[in-house]
Amino acid sequence: MNRKLVLLLSLLYVAFMAYLFFHFRSTEESFKSTIAIGGMVCGAVPLLLALFTKLHFNLPIVISYLLFLVGSQYFGSIQGWYGLGWWDTFMHFLSGAILAFSGIALYERLVHRDAEVEISPWIIFLFTLSFAAFGGVLWEIYEFSSDQFFNMTLQGGGNDDTMIDLISDTGGGLIIALWAGVRTKIKLKNKQEFPQLT
Repeated sequence: MNRKLVLLLSLLYVAFMAYLFFHFRSTEESFKSTIAIGGMVCGAVPLLLALFTKLHFNLPIVISYLLFLVGSQYFGSIQGWYGLGWWDTFMHFLSGAILAFSGIALYERLVHRDAEVEISPWIIFLFTLSFAAFGGVLWEIYEFSSDQFFNMTLQGGGNDDTMIDLISDTGGGLIIALWAGVRTKIKLKNKQEFPQLT
């Protein structure tokens, strides 16, 4: 059921961006049509993963990802909400939180379930926070490279913009990392006190 829902939601977003692409191309709005192309590519990621891999999808993460694309690409870039000033910071904060949840999902798939009793909550905290912060760093590298090689203006505010974005990514990741560390500590405590029930 999750796979079918992921396919449907991704298809809807890709179709919406395709419609916007043809609309903006017909009105000769090249910037918005370029954003729509990016939207089709980004929206197709869950679709391609669902079609060509055997991944079990964490549906809340996929829905959060698609909602983030709506907020950043449609409202932020196409509708011009990035001009509000705070919208970019808010989007980076959300992306940090989504990346942190993705890090938790990745960790839970990579680590053997029995190993949870041996892993420190601090490791979970550090992994989750690092995953979110590193995702933010990769994004800023992409923005910097696009500006340098393709004469784009993704880093409109220069160093200030980059640092505010990174702080926002880290802030969103920090909140989820704290939650993940506390959750792990509680789970470990319950396993130690009630081993026969877990």
